[in-house]
Amino acid sequence: MNWLANLIPPRIRSFVGEQKEVPDNLWQKCPGCEAMLFHRDLAANHNVCYHCGHHLRLSVKERLKLMYDDGKYSELPMPQVEQDPLKFKDRKRYVDRIKEAQSKTGLKEAITVVCGTMGGMSVVTAVFNFSYMGGSMGVAVGEAIVSAAEFAVQKKAAFIIIPASGGARMQEGMLSLIQMPRTIAAIEMVKEAMLPYIVILSDPTTGGVSASFAMVGDIHIAEPGATIGFAGRRVIEETVREILPPDFQTAEYLLEHGMVDMVVPRSKIKETLVNIIGILTKKAVCETKPGGGNGGKRKNNGQNGRGSKAAEKTGKNGKQENTSEPTKTKASINETKTKYSKVSSQARTAQSSAKAAVKQDARECESVVEEKTKETALAGKR
Repeated sequence: MNWLANLIPPRIRSFVGEQKEVPDNLWQKCPGCEAMLFHRDLAANHNVCYHCGHHLRLSVKERLKLMYDDGKYSELPMPQVEQDPLKFKDRKRYVDRIKEAQSKTGLKEAITVVCGTMGGMSVVTAVFNFSYMGGSMGVAVGEAIVSAAEFAVQKKAAFIIIPASGGARMQEGMLSLIQMPRTIAAIEMVKEAMLPYIVILSDPTTGGVSASFAMVGDIHIAEPGATIGFAGRRVIEETVREILPPDFQTAEYLLEHGMVDMVVPRSKIKETLVNIIGILTKKAVCETKPGGGNGGKRKNNGQNGRGSKAAEKTGKNGKQENTSEPTKTKASINETKTKYSKVSSQARTAQSSAKAAVKQDARECESVVEEKTKETALAGKR
């Protein structure tokens, strides 16, 4: 403290003293209109700009709270997998990157799997977190999607995936790419069980995620302005040597070209999901309760022709009689599980062989480096 500050009386010093530091996270700039948004108003509007409607990224907890009844859900445990199967290292060790992402986000992996109810209907949801290593898909993410699909089939619940990912995780090499067919096989098991599979495409959905389970849903819903594609815009322009449209790879562009079924704002996402799940599961409810208040009228499940149409008869009393045999459905589910187990075993075999091949290549590289080092040392001595 300098001599001038010592001359100021204590009462005056209390008024003109050092000002409290203002937190730097009270305001956020909108990427769409560049307006300054107060953090409380932004949170109250579900991270949507209240000036231009731009959808900013939303945390996993806030998204799930927005979707489930009363904001309540149960988180499913993550499958235990080897963290660093290839002992990968670039500028930083892969294990250190995982620890850094876990401390930053408070999550174990880039995906969170939960179950609960939406409109009173059981729903299993897998949500990606882009803040965790760009939401990249590795072995742990693939195992989580497979276990979530199995749990949905077991509980006969609708399955929803909300991707926000840059694609496969490069630190796991071939093992991350193997998760693409594995997740497809898991999704097929859900479809064979006649359960709805809905994908909510958030910003961004790219790479190996968009090339696998993210684009095979019964219904594709996208958030406004979300980036959806495989390769980046610059790579495509350099490949085709053309200037792409300004709205290329956006949710609205994909809706216009038939790749997305609907673009729904965040405030209406729960209402839309409840309506869609109710339509897709209505026929399954009617089949379990023959003639249960249908008034003798046949109702479809609304899957745009994707669901199987069970043969139905109308009896003398005007009620519907279901002629499909439950044993056939069980047989088809068992057959799908058998196919999935075969694909899963083949994928695990491919994983182990790929891991062995990578380790062999690493050993060969180390031997070559040692030989070159010895030759350089001998040349230096000469």
